[in-house]
Amino acid sequence: MSNSYTQFSPRRPSPLPLVFAGAAFALAAYVALDRFGLFDPAPRVAPRAVTARGELAPLEKNFVEVFEQSSASVAHINTQSLVANNWGNVRRQQGSGSGFLWDAAGIVVTNDHVVRGAREVEVSVGGRNYRASVLNSSPDHDLAVLKLAGPLGDLTPIALGTSDDLRVGQTAIAIGNPFGFDQTMTTGVVSALNRTLKSEDGKLMHGLIQVDAAINPGNSGGPLLDSAGRLIGVTTAIYSPSGANAGLGFAVPVDTVNEIVPRLLGRKSTRAVLGLTRGEYGSYRLGADLGLPYMSGAIAQAVAAGYGAADAGMQPFVIREGARGARVEKYGDVIVAVDGAPVRAFHEFDAVLSGRKPGDVVTVTVVRGLPDAPTVIEFSVELRAQGEQRSGM
Repeated sequence: MSNSYTQFSPRRPSPLPLVFAGAAFALAAYVALDRFGLFDPAPRVAPRAVTARGELAPLEKNFVEVFEQSSASVAHINTQSLVANNWGNVRRQQGSGSGFLWDAAGIVVTNDHVVRGAREVEVSVGGRNYRASVLNSSPDHDLAVLKLAGPLGDLTPIALGTSDDLRVGQTAIAIGNPFGFDQTMTTGVVSALNRTLKSEDGKLMHGLIQVDAAINPGNSGGPLLDSAGRLIGVTTAIYSPSGANAGLGFAVPVDTVNEIVPRLLGRKSTRAVLGLTRGEYGSYRLGADLGLPYMSGAIAQAVAAGYGAADAGMQPFVIREGARGARVEKYGDVIVAVDGAPVRAFHEFDAVLSGRKPGDVVTVTVVRGLPDAPTVIEFSVELRAQGEQRSGM
Protein backbone atom coordinates (compact mmCIF):
# COMPACT_ATOMS: atom_id res chain seq x y z
CA MET A 1 0.00 0.00 0.00
CA SER A 2 1.38 3.27 -0.98
CA ASN A 3 0.52 6.77 0.01
CA SER A 4 -0.30 9.28 -2.82
CA TYR A 5 -1.86 12.78 -3.08
CA THR A 6 -2.88 15.27 -5.82
CA GLN A 7 -1.38 18.75 -5.64
CA PHE A 8 -4.06 21.60 -5.86
CA SER A 9 -3.26 24.59 -8.16
CA PRO A 10 -5.46 27.69 -7.64
CA ARG A 11 -7.09 29.18 -10.85
CA ARG A 12 -5.95 32.61 -12.00
CA PRO A 13 -8.69 35.34 -12.03
CA SER A 14 -9.85 36.51 -15.53
CA PRO A 15 -8.47 39.92 -16.62
CA LEU A 16 -11.61 40.72 -18.66
CA PRO A 17 -13.53 42.54 -15.89
CA LEU A 18 -10.55 44.81 -15.36
CA VAL A 19 -10.27 45.42 -19.08
CA PHE A 20 -13.95 46.27 -19.35
CA ALA A 21 -13.83 48.49 -16.30
CA GLY A 22 -10.79 50.30 -17.63
CA ALA A 23 -12.41 50.77 -21.01
CA ALA A 24 -15.59 52.09 -19.41
CA PHE A 25 -13.56 54.50 -17.28
CA ALA A 26 -11.59 55.67 -20.30
CA LEU A 27 -14.77 56.15 -22.31
CA ALA A 28 -16.42 58.07 -19.48
CA ALA A 29 -13.34 60.21 -19.10
CA TYR A 30 -13.25 60.87 -22.86
CA VAL A 31 -16.91 61.84 -22.92
CA ALA A 32 -16.49 64.13 -19.96
CA LEU A 33 -13.38 65.78 -21.39
CA ASP A 34 -14.96 66.06 -24.85
CA ARG A 35 -17.97 67.78 -23.31
CA PHE A 36 -15.62 70.41 -21.99
CA GLY A 37 -14.14 70.80 -25.47
CA LEU A 38 -10.70 69.43 -24.62
CA PHE A 39 -10.45 67.59 -27.93
CA ASP A 40 -11.93 70.39 -30.10
CA PRO A 41 -9.59 71.79 -32.71
CA ALA A 42 -8.04 75.06 -31.73
CA PRO A 43 -9.73 78.09 -33.45
CA ARG A 44 -7.76 79.68 -36.24
CA VAL A 45 -7.13 83.33 -35.53
CA ALA A 46 -6.25 84.15 -39.15
CA PRO A 47 -9.03 85.32 -41.54
CA ARG A 48 -10.49 82.58 -43.70
CA ALA A 49 -9.89 82.47 -47.40
CA VAL A 50 -12.68 84.10 -49.41
CA THR A 51 -14.55 81.91 -51.86
CA ALA A 52 -14.82 83.55 -55.26
CA ARG A 53 -18.41 84.56 -55.98
CA GLY A 54 -18.31 84.69 -59.72
CA GLU A 55 -20.65 86.70 -61.90
CA LEU A 56 -23.93 88.02 -60.52
CA ALA A 57 -27.03 86.38 -61.87
CA PRO A 58 -28.67 88.40 -64.68
CA LEU A 59 -31.67 89.27 -62.48
CA GLU A 60 -29.36 90.48 -59.70
CA LYS A 61 -27.40 92.59 -62.15
CA ASN A 62 -30.60 94.15 -63.38
CA PHE A 63 -31.77 95.07 -59.86
CA VAL A 64 -28.38 96.58 -59.03
CA GLU A 65 -28.37 98.63 -62.22
CA VAL A 66 -31.91 99.90 -61.65
CA PHE A 67 -31.08 101.02 -58.12
CA GLU A 68 -27.83 102.72 -59.11
CA GLN A 69 -29.56 104.43 -62.03
CA SER A 70 -32.63 105.63 -60.11
CA SER A 71 -31.65 106.20 -56.47
CA ALA A 72 -30.31 109.71 -57.13
CA SER A 73 -33.79 110.70 -58.36
CA VAL A 74 -35.67 109.42 -55.29
CA ALA A 75 -36.52 111.99 -52.62
CA HIS A 76 -36.98 111.66 -48.86
CA ILE A 77 -39.64 114.12 -47.71
CA ASN A 78 -40.04 115.27 -44.10
CA THR A 79 -42.90 117.53 -43.05
CA GLN A 80 -44.00 119.45 -39.99
CA SER A 81 -47.62 120.37 -39.36
CA LEU A 82 -49.63 122.01 -36.58
CA VAL A 83 -52.42 119.77 -35.29
CA ALA A 84 -55.11 120.69 -32.76
CA ASN A 85 -56.54 118.05 -30.42
CA ASN A 86 -60.09 117.83 -29.08
CA TRP A 87 -59.29 120.33 -26.33
CA GLY A 88 -57.97 122.95 -28.72
CA ASN A 89 -54.31 122.43 -27.83
CA VAL A 90 -51.98 122.79 -30.80
CA ARG A 91 -48.89 120.64 -31.21
CA ARG A 92 -46.32 120.00 -33.91
CA GLN A 93 -46.64 116.79 -35.86
CA GLN A 94 -43.89 115.34 -38.01
CA GLY A 95 -44.44 113.24 -41.08
CA SER A 96 -42.31 111.36 -43.57
CA GLY A 97 -42.79 110.15 -47.10
CA SER A 98 -41.16 109.67 -50.47
CA GLY A 99 -41.09 111.40 -53.82
CA PHE A 100 -39.03 111.68 -56.99
CA LEU A 101 -37.45 114.34 -59.15
CA TRP A 102 -39.68 115.29 -62.07
CA ASP A 103 -37.33 117.67 -63.90
CA ALA A 104 -34.04 119.52 -63.62
CA ALA A 105 -35.88 122.68 -62.50
CA GLY A 106 -36.33 121.18 -59.04
CA ILE A 107 -39.90 119.88 -59.30
CA VAL A 108 -40.57 116.92 -57.01
CA VAL A 109 -43.69 114.76 -57.29
CA THR A 110 -45.22 113.02 -54.28
CA ASN A 111 -48.61 112.07 -52.85
CA ASP A 112 -51.02 114.77 -51.79
CA HIS A 113 -51.55 113.04 -48.45
CA VAL A 114 -47.80 113.21 -47.71
CA VAL A 115 -47.71 117.04 -47.73
CA ARG A 116 -51.35 117.91 -47.01
CA GLY A 117 -51.51 120.57 -44.31
CA ALA A 118 -47.71 120.79 -43.98
CA ARG A 119 -46.26 124.11 -42.80
CA GLU A 120 -42.65 123.11 -43.43
CA VAL A 121 -41.32 120.68 -46.04
CA GLU A 122 -37.75 119.42 -46.28
CA VAL A 123 -36.55 117.25 -49.14
CA SER A 124 -33.39 115.15 -49.39
CA VAL A 125 -32.51 114.16 -52.93
CA GLY A 126 -29.28 113.46 -54.77
CA GLY A 127 -27.31 113.60 -51.52
CA ARG A 128 -28.40 117.18 -50.74
CA ASN A 129 -31.02 118.73 -48.46
CA TYR A 130 -33.49 121.38 -49.59
CA ARG A 131 -36.37 123.40 -48.28
CA ALA A 132 -39.42 122.99 -50.50
CA SER A 133 -42.80 124.57 -51.07
CA VAL A 134 -46.03 122.90 -52.20
CA LEU A 135 -46.92 124.40 -55.59
CA ASN A 136 -50.18 122.59 -56.22
CA SER A 137 -51.98 119.34 -55.49
CA SER A 138 -54.83 117.15 -56.67
CA PRO A 139 -56.53 115.31 -53.80
CA ASP A 140 -58.68 113.40 -56.32
CA HIS A 141 -55.54 111.77 -57.74
CA ASP A 142 -53.46 111.90 -54.52
CA LEU A 143 -50.70 113.81 -56.31
CA ALA A 144 -48.78 116.96 -55.35
CA VAL A 145 -45.90 118.91 -56.87
CA LEU A 146 -43.16 120.57 -54.81
CA LYS A 147 -40.52 123.14 -55.77
CA LEU A 148 -37.04 122.89 -54.28
CA ALA A 149 -35.57 126.14 -52.97
CA GLY A 150 -31.96 127.31 -53.28
CA PRO A 151 -29.13 126.34 -55.63
CA LEU A 152 -30.09 123.13 -57.36
CA GLY A 153 -26.81 121.87 -58.80
CA ASP A 154 -26.91 118.83 -61.03
CA LEU A 155 -30.20 117.02 -60.55
CA THR A 156 -31.21 113.76 -62.21
CA PRO A 157 -34.90 113.54 -63.18
CA ILE A 158 -36.36 110.08 -63.08
CA ALA A 159 -36.75 108.20 -66.38
CA LEU A 160 -40.37 108.14 -67.52
CA GLY A 161 -42.12 105.02 -68.77
CA THR A 162 -45.69 104.17 -69.66
CA SER A 163 -48.42 102.23 -67.89
CA ASP A 164 -50.67 101.67 -70.89
CA ASP A 165 -48.87 98.49 -71.95
CA LEU A 166 -48.26 97.01 -68.48
CA ARG A 167 -49.01 93.33 -68.06
CA VAL A 168 -49.67 91.28 -64.96
CA GLY A 169 -46.48 89.44 -64.02
CA GLN A 170 -44.04 92.20 -65.01
CA THR A 171 -41.34 93.15 -62.55
CA ALA A 172 -42.26 95.99 -60.19
CA ILE A 173 -39.55 97.79 -58.19
CA ALA A 174 -40.32 100.28 -55.42
CA ILE A 175 -37.75 102.67 -53.98
CA GLY A 176 -38.64 104.84 -51.01
CA ASN A 177 -38.26 105.52 -47.33
CA PRO A 178 -40.39 103.04 -45.35
CA PHE A 179 -40.51 103.94 -41.65
CA GLY A 180 -37.87 106.61 -42.34
CA PHE A 181 -35.23 104.20 -43.68
CA ASP A 182 -34.23 106.06 -46.84
CA GLN A 183 -33.13 104.57 -50.14
CA THR A 184 -34.88 101.24 -49.54
CA MET A 185 -35.59 99.06 -52.57
CA THR A 186 -38.14 96.25 -52.69
CA THR A 187 -39.10 94.09 -55.63
CA GLY A 188 -42.12 92.13 -56.78
CA VAL A 189 -44.46 91.84 -59.71
CA VAL A 190 -47.47 93.65 -61.08
CA SER A 191 -50.28 91.70 -59.42
CA ALA A 192 -53.28 93.32 -61.11
CA LEU A 193 -54.28 96.33 -63.18
CA ASN A 194 -57.14 98.84 -63.17
CA ARG A 195 -57.95 98.38 -59.49
CA THR A 196 -60.45 100.64 -57.68
CA LEU A 197 -59.72 101.49 -54.05
CA LYS A 198 -61.61 103.60 -51.53
CA SER A 199 -59.43 106.15 -49.78
CA GLU A 200 -59.61 107.03 -46.09
CA ASP A 201 -61.88 109.99 -46.84
CA GLY A 202 -64.33 107.77 -48.74
CA LYS A 203 -63.33 108.77 -52.28
CA LEU A 204 -62.74 106.19 -54.98
CA MET A 205 -59.40 105.94 -56.77
CA HIS A 206 -59.65 104.29 -60.17
CA GLY A 207 -57.23 102.56 -62.51
CA LEU A 208 -54.61 101.76 -59.86
CA ILE A 209 -51.72 99.32 -60.33
CA GLN A 210 -51.60 96.54 -57.73
CA VAL A 211 -48.18 95.15 -56.79
CA ASP A 212 -46.82 92.67 -54.27
CA ALA A 213 -43.51 94.51 -53.71
CA ALA A 214 -43.21 95.37 -50.01
CA ILE A 215 -44.72 98.83 -49.48
CA ASN A 216 -44.95 100.29 -45.98
CA PRO A 217 -45.73 103.66 -44.37
CA GLY A 218 -43.11 106.07 -45.67
CA ASN A 219 -43.13 104.59 -49.18
CA SER A 220 -46.04 106.85 -50.13
CA GLY A 221 -45.21 109.13 -53.05
CA GLY A 222 -42.18 107.12 -54.11
CA PRO A 223 -41.58 105.75 -57.59
CA LEU A 224 -42.68 102.37 -58.86
CA LEU A 225 -40.28 101.27 -61.61
CA ASP A 226 -40.15 98.60 -64.27
CA SER A 227 -37.15 96.38 -64.98
CA ALA A 228 -35.69 99.09 -67.25
CA GLY A 229 -35.69 101.59 -64.37
CA ARG A 230 -38.51 103.68 -65.88
CA LEU A 231 -41.30 105.20 -63.80
CA ILE A 232 -44.55 103.24 -64.19
CA GLY A 233 -46.42 104.50 -61.13
CA VAL A 234 -46.46 106.43 -57.88
CA THR A 235 -46.98 104.31 -54.76
CA THR A 236 -50.01 105.67 -52.96
CA ALA A 237 -51.63 103.13 -50.64
CA ILE A 238 -51.50 99.72 -49.05
CA TYR A 239 -54.30 97.41 -48.05
CA SER A 240 -53.47 95.94 -44.67
CA PRO A 241 -55.43 95.34 -41.46
CA SER A 242 -52.20 95.84 -39.47
CA GLY A 243 -51.03 98.97 -41.30
CA ALA A 244 -47.84 97.26 -42.52
CA ASN A 245 -47.04 95.43 -45.71
CA ALA A 246 -49.40 92.57 -46.55
CA GLY A 247 -48.44 92.13 -50.19
CA LEU A 248 -51.17 94.47 -51.41
CA GLY A 249 -49.70 97.76 -52.58
CA PHE A 250 -51.22 100.23 -55.02
CA ALA A 251 -49.80 102.89 -57.30
CA VAL A 252 -51.18 105.70 -59.46
CA PRO A 253 -50.34 104.79 -63.09
CA VAL A 254 -47.65 106.94 -64.71
CA ASP A 255 -49.92 107.80 -67.65
CA THR A 256 -52.24 109.52 -65.17
CA VAL A 257 -49.26 111.19 -63.48
CA ASN A 258 -47.98 112.46 -66.83
CA GLU A 259 -51.34 114.14 -67.48
CA ILE A 260 -52.04 115.52 -64.01
CA VAL A 261 -48.59 116.90 -63.12
CA PRO A 262 -48.40 119.27 -66.13
CA ARG A 263 -51.91 120.48 -65.30
CA LEU A 264 -50.86 121.14 -61.72
CA LEU A 265 -47.79 123.04 -62.88
CA GLY A 266 -49.91 125.04 -65.32
CA ARG A 267 -52.50 125.80 -62.62
CA LYS A 268 -55.20 124.09 -64.64
CA SER A 269 -58.10 122.20 -63.13
CA THR A 270 -57.54 118.50 -62.61
CA ARG A 271 -61.11 117.78 -61.62
CA ALA A 272 -62.95 115.70 -64.22
CA VAL A 273 -66.69 116.40 -64.44
CA LEU A 274 -69.72 115.32 -66.43
CA GLY A 275 -71.04 118.85 -66.93
CA LEU A 276 -74.12 118.67 -64.71
CA THR A 277 -75.45 121.39 -62.42
CA ARG A 278 -77.28 120.66 -59.23
CA GLY A 279 -80.59 122.35 -58.73
CA GLU A 280 -82.81 122.76 -55.69
CA TYR A 281 -83.19 119.01 -55.42
CA GLY A 282 -80.15 116.76 -55.37
CA SER A 283 -81.85 113.40 -55.31
CA TYR A 284 -85.00 111.67 -56.46
CA ARG A 285 -86.61 108.70 -54.74
CA LEU A 286 -87.64 106.20 -57.38
CA GLY A 287 -89.52 103.80 -55.14
CA ALA A 288 -89.92 100.06 -55.44
CA ASP A 289 -93.27 100.24 -57.20
CA LEU A 290 -91.61 101.18 -60.52
CA GLY A 291 -90.04 97.74 -60.82
CA LEU A 292 -86.50 99.17 -61.13
CA PRO A 293 -83.37 97.87 -59.38
CA TYR A 294 -82.68 101.41 -58.12
CA MET A 295 -84.29 103.10 -55.13
CA SER A 296 -83.01 106.64 -55.70
CA GLY A 297 -80.78 108.67 -57.99
CA ALA A 298 -79.21 112.07 -58.63
CA ILE A 299 -80.97 114.81 -60.56
CA ALA A 300 -79.36 117.72 -62.38
CA GLN A 301 -81.23 120.92 -63.10
CA ALA A 302 -78.97 121.80 -66.03
CA VAL A 303 -76.76 119.97 -68.53
CA ALA A 304 -73.98 122.40 -69.47
CA ALA A 305 -73.14 122.86 -73.12
CA GLY A 306 -69.61 121.92 -74.16
CA TYR A 307 -69.27 119.10 -71.63
CA GLY A 308 -69.54 115.37 -72.08
CA ALA A 309 -73.05 114.92 -70.65
CA ALA A 310 -74.58 117.35 -73.13
CA ASP A 311 -72.63 115.89 -76.05
CA ALA A 312 -73.83 112.39 -75.13
CA GLY A 313 -77.48 113.53 -75.17
CA MET A 314 -78.31 113.55 -71.48
CA GLN A 315 -81.31 115.66 -70.48
CA PRO A 316 -81.84 117.77 -67.35
CA PHE A 317 -84.47 116.72 -64.87
CA VAL A 318 -86.72 119.60 -63.87
CA ILE A 319 -89.52 119.87 -61.35
CA ARG A 320 -91.90 122.70 -62.13
CA GLU A 321 -94.74 123.56 -59.84
CA GLY A 322 -97.59 125.73 -60.96
CA ALA A 323 -99.54 128.18 -58.86
CA ARG A 324 -100.36 126.70 -55.47
CA GLY A 325 -98.89 123.42 -56.56
CA ALA A 326 -101.69 122.79 -59.05
CA ARG A 327 -99.38 121.63 -61.86
CA VAL A 328 -96.27 119.48 -61.61
CA GLU A 329 -94.04 118.45 -64.53
CA LYS A 330 -91.20 115.92 -64.27
CA TYR A 331 -88.98 115.00 -67.14
CA GLY A 332 -85.34 114.31 -67.98
CA ASP A 333 -82.80 111.86 -66.59
CA VAL A 334 -82.23 110.54 -63.08
CA ILE A 335 -78.62 109.36 -62.79
CA VAL A 336 -78.43 106.08 -60.88
CA ALA A 337 -74.87 104.81 -61.57
CA VAL A 338 -71.48 105.70 -63.04
CA ASP A 339 -69.43 102.74 -64.28
CA GLY A 340 -71.62 100.51 -62.16
CA ALA A 341 -71.01 102.47 -58.94
CA PRO A 342 -74.37 103.50 -57.43
CA VAL A 343 -75.27 107.19 -57.36
CA ARG A 344 -78.13 107.97 -54.99
CA ALA A 345 -77.75 111.73 -54.67
CA PHE A 346 -75.94 114.57 -56.44
CA HIS A 347 -73.20 114.90 -53.82
CA GLU A 348 -72.07 111.32 -54.50
CA PHE A 349 -70.58 112.40 -57.83
CA ASP A 350 -67.54 113.63 -55.86
CA ALA A 351 -66.82 110.10 -54.69
CA VAL A 352 -67.51 108.13 -57.87
CA LEU A 353 -65.60 110.54 -60.14
CA SER A 354 -62.60 111.15 -57.87
CA GLY A 355 -59.44 109.68 -59.33
CA ARG A 356 -60.74 110.12 -62.86
CA LYS A 357 -58.89 112.41 -65.23
CA PRO A 358 -60.07 114.64 -68.07
CA GLY A 359 -60.47 112.54 -71.19
CA ASP A 360 -61.65 109.40 -69.40
CA VAL A 361 -64.88 107.90 -70.76
CA VAL A 362 -67.40 106.60 -68.23
CA THR A 363 -70.72 104.78 -68.57
CA VAL A 364 -73.55 106.77 -67.01
CA THR A 365 -76.77 104.87 -66.25
CA VAL A 366 -79.96 106.93 -66.07
CA VAL A 367 -83.69 106.41 -65.69
CA ARG A 368 -85.69 108.41 -68.25
CA GLY A 369 -89.43 108.75 -68.80
CA LEU A 370 -90.54 109.20 -65.21
CA PRO A 371 -93.08 108.87 -63.84
CA ASP A 372 -95.26 107.11 -66.44
CA ALA A 373 -92.80 105.10 -68.59
CA PRO A 374 -89.45 104.72 -66.80
CA THR A 375 -86.69 103.34 -69.02
CA VAL A 376 -83.06 102.57 -68.11
CA ILE A 377 -80.56 104.09 -70.58
CA GLU A 378 -76.75 104.02 -70.64
CA PHE A 379 -74.59 106.84 -72.02
CA SER A 380 -70.87 106.88 -72.79
CA VAL A 381 -69.70 110.24 -71.50
CA GLU A 382 -66.26 111.80 -71.88
CA LEU A 383 -65.13 113.59 -68.72
CA ARG A 384 -63.68 117.07 -69.14
CA ALA A 385 -61.81 119.36 -66.81
CA GLN A 386 -63.96 121.70 -64.82
CA GLY A 387 -64.03 125.12 -66.49
CA GLU A 388 -62.68 123.79 -69.79
CA GLN A 389 -65.80 122.96 -71.73
CA ARG A 390 -65.58 122.58 -75.49
CA SER A 391 -67.57 124.98 -77.64
CA GLY A 392 -69.36 124.19 -80.86
CA MET A 393 -69.99 120.56 -79.97
